[in-house]
Order: sequence, then C-alpha cells, then structure tokens
Amino acid sequence: MKTSDFDYELPTELIAQTPLEARDQSRLMVLNRRDQSIEHTTFNKIGKFLQPGDLLVLNETRVIPARLFASKVPGGGKIELLLLHKEDDHTWEVLVGGKGVKIGRLLQVNQGPSAEVISDLSGPRRLVRFAEPIEDFFPVAGHVPLPPYIKVELDDPERYQTVYASQPGSAAAPTAGLHFTANLMDKLRKEGIDTTYVTLHVGLDTFAPVTEDDPTQHVIHTEYCQVPAEAAHQINTTRRKGGRIIAVGTTSVRTLESAARSAAYGEVVSKFDGSTDLFILPGFEFRAVDSMITNFHLPRSSLIMLVSAFYDRQQILAAYGLAKEMRYRFYSFGDAMLIL
Repeated sequence: MKTSDFDYELPTELIAQTPLEARDQSRLMVLNRRDQSIEHTTFNKIGKFLQPGDLLVLNETRVIPARLFASKVPGGGKIELLLLHKEDDHTWEVLVGGKGVKIGRLLQVNQGPSAEVISDLSGPRRLVRFAEPIEDFFPVAGHVPLPPYIKVELDDPERYQTVYASQPGSAAAPTAGLHFTANLMDKLRKEGIDTTYVTLHVGLDTFAPVTEDDPTQHVIHTEYCQVPAEAAHQINTTRRKGGRIIAVGTTSVRTLESAARSAAYGEVVSKFDGSTDLFILPGFEFRAVDSMITNFHLPRSSLIMLVSAFYDRQQILAAYGLAKEMRYRFYSFGDAMLIL
C-alpha cells in the first residue's frame, strides 16, 4: 500500500467555493457495498435509504474563530496563527504561518492580547501563551479558518457550522453534517430514524496531507473526542435491536471506532472522553459503524484512506471518477456520499 494509491486528479472548477443556498439540496451519491450499485439523488431524499430503528451519529463540535493575525514584537513582521488545541486558559497549540517564529518570540495579536512562543512542536506547530484568554477576543480578533482551497470569503460564517453545532473547539467543520437542516432532521425523526451526538474537535490533520510514501509511516496527531454515556447507551441499544449505526462524517467514524476499542464484551462502544490517535487505513476492522455519510475528500489524505478502508479503494476511486464525470461538487462545501 502506497500513498500514491489514493491519488486522483481533480479539475479546480469542481472544488466548491461556496455552500448551496439550501443545505439539503446538495447532490447525494449512494454506494451500496452489497451489490456494488450506485444511485444518484439529492440529500433531502436520504430518508429513502434509511429505515426505522437506524441511528444517525452526529458530531456536534462547533468551529471557533481560530484564525488570528499578529505582528512580531519588535519588528512588526506579519504572521498568522491557527488555534489547534487549548492546553490551559492562556496556552494553545497553534499552526504558524510566517518565518522566524522561534521560542521566546513575542507577538501582538491584531485587536487582541500579546503572546509569547514558549515551545517548538516541530514543523509549523508552536505552543503559544497569551497574556489574556484569547476566547475573550474572538468577537474582534478571530476569523473563521476556511480551508486553503476555498478562495471566497463567506457572507455568513454560520454556513461553515452544522445546524446542531454546540460544543466550541474545532479548527474546521465536520463537513458531512453541513447538508442537514433542522426540517430534514425533524422529518427523519418522524420516520423513526433517531439521532445521537458525539464530539470530535477537528484539529491539525484536516490541514496536513499524508506526505510519506508509505501511509503506515504517517503520524496522525491526536484530537479530543467524547462519546457521552447517553450516546453510548443509544448506540448499544440500536445494535441490539437490529438497527444500523450511521456515522455522519469521518470525524464521527473516528470517534465511534475509538470508543469501540474500550467497549465491554457484548457492547459496541463504551463511554469515552479523551484524545484519539486512531488512523484508519484499509485492513481496519470496523466494530461500530454500519454505514457512513461523507463528502468527497482530498487526494492522498487520511480521510480518503478512511473511506477506502470502509468500502474498497478501487470502488471509491471509481466513484470519484464518476463524480467528476457528472460534475459533482467536491470538498468542504461540496456534495455528499452515502455508503451503505
């Protein structure tokens, strides 16, 4: 297995730059693993492929305005900070854009507090201590950290949040959930399809491609995730009753499969609260996830590797090729895929 096995070419015009006006009007490609069939529809018709007793597992993380602009002190050189992980009230792991940001470097956040670089975590990652809690300055200093392939500013930052986002902490949105509307979720519940919520705060690996030739040598950074006791109970009850556990997004997949590793005998998942470094590659044995809703991912990314592990690499790449032919929209604001 090589990283190049997960590569594909994508015309830039297929990278969605803005979300659709109606979230649930995005296109939906449905892959059936049993008979290898493919069906095309729109996301608001997803209930056709679900059944009473199924359980949607959604990641309720909320994107924080984690992109900050700052200047070096002294000198005034401009840099950019992307907040990745909170260590304590004043200290964050950050991704730095700019040169010469060494240990001891003093910074001044635009419309925010002063800060000091206190540790070099390798590459562009640093540990930064702010003079005051940076969250207090989010309304004036923080910016929504859209992925680098999106070149257009959002008129409404809430379009980069799911409608159920409630737990602040992510540097990026769990984009498979962006297709849901409150009305669609209500409709699905009335049809007997339940929902439960987990949390995974999306961090560095959303922005870090797999650069090693051998993907098994890639070190995936940890991300915080949580499966509350109530969610674990719903998931275990669903499986016992014969319902399917449908993960909404790769972040929900990682959360569920992380919680499955510590599950007691006879259970699917356990209550979980901590960090995960789970890297899912082809050959992985899925214990918790029966079906998956996901977007179309970047080539050579850990996410396309995860999706290929759930189905089949060649089938996934063939589906991506078909999506290109049919002019599907790709990446964060793009269309969706349901793998049954």
